[in-house]
Order: sequence, then structure tokens, then C-alpha cells
Amino acid sequence: MAREVTAFSNSTVKLLRSLRDKKARRAEGLFLAEGLRILTEARDSGRLPEIVAFSAEGAKHPLAAGIISAVEAAGGDAIETTPAILSKMSGKDNPQMLLGAYRQQGTSLDAIDRSTAPLWIAAQALRDPGNIGTILRTGDAVGAGGLILIDDCADPYSVEAVRASMGAIFTQQVATARWPEFIAWLRGGDGQLVGTSLKATQDYLEAEYRPPCFLLIGNEQQGLPADYEGECDLLVKIAMEGRADSLNAAMAAAVMAFAIRASWR
Repeated sequence: MAREVTAFSNSTVKLLRSLRDKKARRAEGLFLAEGLRILTEARDSGRLPEIVAFSAEGAKHPLAAGIISAVEAAGGDAIETTPAILSKMSGKDNPQMLLGAYRQQGTSLDAIDRSTAPLWIAAQALRDPGNIGTILRTGDAVGAGGLILIDDCADPYSVEAVRASMGAIFTQQVATARWPEFIAWLRGGDGQLVGTSLKATQDYLEAEYRPPCFLLIGNEQQGLPADYEGECDLLVKIAMEGRADSLNAAMAAAVMAFAIRASWR
């Protein structure tokens, strides 16, 4: 049975508010997802929130009512609250009428079965959580197995990254590793490492990609370090016809991922 919460000082309200902070997310092992669409994507992927918060208006939608009932049946916490408190939790002036706190499911490299997907995306030192979320969404769209975050990246479980992923945080495996650990793991099995570089001479549309293919995307400002480029089996270039010399990192990942998939048709 859902309980009604109307006090900003309530402990569950404080917990959900705290999940906008990386330190609290790490300590609790939880993250926030907002909105009916993303929570429905999560449920369709077999994931339910441990805590679901909603307004009376939000609970009227049949899909929302189904998620709330499923959380209660699974022994989770369902709280009905006010739009003002939902706004405090989400940090948005116009909050979604439904939000959930989910258990983080970070994957170790050793738990990844590279044979389950022909394409994997790796990103090095990405600083923008929106880029990480967008790359997760691209990975889902192209049927990639998941995203491996290398070195110090933004948090894939931040509200911004989860929002940009449009539910793909629930369909894509997410692993983190330092570069030496990643390379040692990659070379321990099959896998072609493909990087994009302004210095490359090979056109990305003319290259030969072999599954399992690991697409490596570099930092937004610096791109890939030279020694990381040196480890790639294949370096390709996306030709620029205008004045810009490169694409946004998430855009480059999408262009490359779809080109790789198209080359296998």
C-alpha cells in the first residue's frame, strides 16, 4: 500500500534528494530515473525501482499505476507526494510526475561476454554526462552490448546521463576500467579496437570492421591520447567538409556505430 508523504523533512524524501549527488549515489548504490517513459523502459527490461515516488495525477496513468503496483508487490517502497516535493527530489521546476530509485548494476570487465554482441562502445575520459547518456542511447539503437568507461569519466548514473539515455541505462551493460586493465582484458580474447583520429588517413566508410568490434571514443576536448591511438587495430577519420575539424563525441559515436553496422549488411 502506497504511503502519503507531505513533509520535506521525511527521510525517504531526503534520500531521494541526495541521489542527485555522486557521493550519495555511490554510498547508497542507487540512482534516480524520472518520467513514465524511462520507468516503463526499465520495467520492460525487467527492472523495478526500489522506491517509487509519484503525484496523485501521475498515478492516474495506467502504465504508472502498473509500475506502482509492481513495486509494492515486490516489497518496494511506493510514496505518493506533492509536485513541490517531487520538484525538490528531481531538481527541476517542472518535475515528472513519477520517479524511481534504482539499484546500480555496474559490471566488471570479467563479467562481460564479448560474444553476446558484435559491437561494443568504449569511451575514454568523457566529462559530459549528457554525452554518456546519448552514447548509451546510441548503443541500444545499434544493438551494442554495452559501454565501457575508461579512466576518469562522468558518472553514468547521474540524473543528466540517465535522462539523456532515454532508458538505455537499463538495456546496456556499463563497465568501468583504467586503460591498462581494459587493454589487458581486450587482448585476452577476440576483439578489434577501432579509434577515430584527426591524424588517421583511413576513411571510416572504407574501413573493414570485424566483430566483436570495440569502438573507442576519446575525450571531448583532447580526443584519444597518442599511446591509446597506438594500441588501436584500426584508426579511421570522419571527413569534415566544413570549418569544424571534428564532431561532438556522442555524435561521432553515433556516426561510427551506424557505419560499422551498415558495413556488415
